[in-house]
Amino acid sequence: MSVKLSRRDKQLLDGQQGKAAQMAMRILVRMADVDAAAEMMDVSQAHIDGCGLLSEAGLEFAETLAAKGARVSIPTTLNMGPLDLQNWRQFGVDEDFAAKAIRQAKAYTDMGCIPTWTCAPYQSYLTPRFGQQIAWGESNAICYANSVLGARTNRYGDYIDICAAITGRVPKCGLHLKQNRKGQILLRLAPAFSCESKSGGIIQSNAFYAILGHLIGTLAEDKIPVIEGFPVEASSDQLKALCAAAASSGSVALFHAVGVTPEANTLEEAFQGEKPERIINIRPSDLRKSCSDLSTAKEGADLDLVVLGCPHFSFDEFRELANLIRAETEKDKTLSGRLSSRIKFVVISCQTSYALLQRSELLDVLTDFGIEITLDTCVFHTPMVSPDTEVIMTNSGKCAYYAPGELGVQVAFGTMAECVDSAVKGRVCRKEILWKES
Repeated sequence: MSVKLSRRDKQLLDGQQGKAAQMAMRILVRMADVDAAAEMMDVSQAHIDGCGLLSEAGLEFAETLAAKGARVSIPTTLNMGPLDLQNWRQFGVDEDFAAKAIRQAKAYTDMGCIPTWTCAPYQSYLTPRFGQQIAWGESNAICYANSVLGARTNRYGDYIDICAAITGRVPKCGLHLKQNRKGQILLRLAPAFSCESKSGGIIQSNAFYAILGHLIGTLAEDKIPVIEGFPVEASSDQLKALCAAAASSGSVALFHAVGVTPEANTLEEAFQGEKPERIINIRPSDLRKSCSDLSTAKEGADLDLVVLGCPHFSFDEFRELANLIRAETEKDKTLSGRLSSRIKFVVISCQTSYALLQRSELLDVLTDFGIEITLDTCVFHTPMVSPDTEVIMTNSGKCAYYAPGELGVQVAFGTMAECVDSAVKGRVCRKEILWKES
């Protein structure tokens, strides 16, 4: 064993804190050897991605830890689970699958995890602060925590995340260390993206961030990109869309946006005084190609399902959607305020955002339109997509990237407004004005 252990590490490893903590520490020490970490370090918060029911082994692992008396030692939130714990029957979820999912949820909450059940924990509860050392799972959350908040986490996958939560310890390596957080490649947004240019409208669209994120992922792969010319007014939801797309098409766990993100007040700070390994200029034509790459369904194709909320919808996004529905029904009174009868329209969110929605006047607007809201889960984790679904539409770069392979469907990427318009008409309808050649 090459890693240096503290006195408490040794106590954990020797079983003095219980069998579950011993099991967790053994796994972490082995990971430290794999990562060539010289020592272990403290983390003060965790977010668990391993709570999705992806295999029987995952259920067994969680129940084994719980049976051994495992308890988390730091505040620990839970990622989305394998089903909507309250409304799973209305989505036709198999009883056997649901029973296992509920068992897994119980195992994690029995260990003291907070049942947030969201893939966007940074918008709901226990948002980490700048410089805080944490152990987070879920790719978009990792990217957001590192980049937007300036917290520090490696990519903690199943089931290292719960081991970190139990022990409060992780190998001291990777993005926990400042020297490993410096930018490596420079991505320059062309002057054509400025608000004063002919193409400036692109940067005003929410879709810009998902499309740019998808492009960043393909360009950066596992490098740390620094973005120059990024809009300083970007909202939390826009940054969420970028992080989700970049972490899906690539392995982006951290990016710096000069003048926007906390470790990149200047270009020099982002690169920690060093030069970029390479410089890539991003032009409007690159964004147009990236947008095209996110769709496999043809314009005008019959639409079966619209999916929004990947990552989970915030209250602000619910409000935007309600306003779009109001505008759509005002535009054409013959619609009777509802989507096409053959279309299913699902919005995925978490209990926190939904609680705010219930306290507003917006919920009736959405449900009267025909929207189904599901909580706590994800379109890729729970069987909510029927086998006869052929074409889905989404405004999520992450969902568009994964859907063809994960769900076996054709996908159309569009703005939220285009998703609403298409749901009303029953077919894929996109204006694409912003993405055409000027």
